[in-house]
Amino acid sequence: MSNLHNYVNKKVLIVTADSRTLVGNLLSCDQQTNLVLGQTIERVIRTHDDDEPSTEVPLGLYIVRGDNVCVVGLVDEALDDSIKWEQVKGSAIGGIKHA
Repeated sequence: MSNLHNYVNKKVLIVTADSRTLVGNLLSCDQQTNLVLGQTIERVIRTHDDDEPSTEVPLGLYIVRGDNVCVVGLVDEALDDSIKWEQVKGSAIGGIKHA
């Protein structure tokens, strides 16, 4: 995953093996896909039948082990800033299954 080095010092979104959605600035990565994120938030998207609003939980400096990383993608910051995340509703992303 050496291509991740192109994402260093950029805002990325990570989906983890346990279905968490993390957004932060990628500070560092290695060949095992271990990631160090700065200014990290976790987006907790509620389902349509949940009356609670979706939330963004600030986590700050955060390390994600490579074996827990499913997806890494660059964030379009203008689009991301235009979305009112507390109003977003959706279905849960399923976890992964180890064979």
